[in-house]
Amino acid sequence: MGKVLQVVGYQNSGKTTFVADYIKMAVEQGLKVGTIKHHGHPGAIDISDHKKDTGKHRQAGAYVSVVEGNGSVILTSEQASLSLVQLLSLYSQFQLDVIVVEGYKAAGYPKVVLIRSLDDIKILEDVVNVSCVISKVALPESITEEYRCFTNYFEGIKWLLTNKVGEIID
Repeated sequence: MGKVLQVVGYQNSGKTTFVADYIKMAVEQGLKVGTIKHHGHPGAIDISDHKKDTGKHRQAGAYVSVVEGNGSVILTSEQASLSLVQLLSLYSQFQLDVIVVEGYKAAGYPKVVLIRSLDDIKILEDVVNVSCVISKVALPESITEEYRCFTNYFEGIKWLLTNKVGEIID
C-alpha cells in the first residue's frame, strides 16, 4: 500500500504546517499522498452538511455515508470510531505512496517530532520510533546526539523524502 509516517507534537507546534509542506514537496516528486489527522480535542468533529443528502442519511440513522461524484469522494460518520489501523486499512483502496498521520502519539510508526520550546522536549519520553526531531529552538546536546535533528522544516522534509522514511504497510 505504501509507507506510513507520523507527525507528532504538542498543540500549536506546527504539525499542520509541516504536513502541508511535506505533502507539497512529496507531490512535486510524483508521490501520491494521503493524510489522517487525529482530532485530539473534546467533542465531536463538526460535520456541517446536515441539510444535504448525506447529512439527512446520517440523521436517519446511517452508520456511515459516502457521496461520490465527478472525481470526489466524501465519507462521513457520526457514529464510527475507527482505530488508526482500521483507517490505514481503509486507505489501502487508494494505492498511496505515503500516508502522513498527524497525531496518534502512542502509535508505533516512524515519527517526526516537532518541538517549539524546550518544555516540549518531554514529548520524547512518551513516543517511540522517532525518525527525526524538528525544533524551533536550540536543543540540548543530549537530544542532538540521540536523534537526527533539524531546525528547518524544509531540510527535515528533504531528508525524509530522500531517505524514504516511513514504515511500509500492506
